[in-house]
Amino acid sequence: MTLKEVAITLEKLGCPAEKSAAMASQLDRRARMDAERTGTSYEMALARLLGLMAQGWATQGQRPKSAH
Repeated sequence: MTLKEVAITLEKLGCPAEKSAAMASQLDRRARMDAERTGTSYEMALARLLGLMAQGWATQGQRPKSAH
């Protein structure tokens, strides 16, 4: 996934558009570190982190936007 694709995904999950690029960069770095540390793929690490972000927004009362 490119950073732009990660940012778009974050926005679909409820991230404010003005913060999505910075968050995408942070998640990309973290996913690469996690993948190396755990021996999983980058894609699996990124999917896990995106899931955690979505859960965090849900607990704050923000409803995820439709993926359509």
